[in-house]
Amino acid sequence: MNDNLDHFELLRKIKSKPNSSQRELASDLGFSLGKLNYCLKALKEKGLIKIKNFQNNPNKLRYVYILTPKGISEKTKLTLNFMKRKIEEYEELKKEIEK
Repeated sequence: MNDNLDHFELLRKIKSKPNSSQRELASDLGFSLGKLNYCLKALKEKGLIKIKNFQNNPNKLRYVYILTPKGISEKTKLTLNFMKRKIEEYEELKKEIEK
């Protein structure tokens, strides 16, 4: 997977399950914890997500991941690019089948 696809998948997962633990996110995405942390750090540095501790959680290692407005915009752009690639792949397969 390339970084854009990894970031796209992570942004989608954060949007749908913002209270997921890092282990849950990594497992759901098929990432190692190291790769997940690398991606989270990159998204945070780009201003696409915010990472906050749960306020009253005795387990201080739990975080909530929040898409910023910039993150929502980037997720939309990545979604459109993903869909465009899939449509192109479909058209190519359709041409091959028709031959």
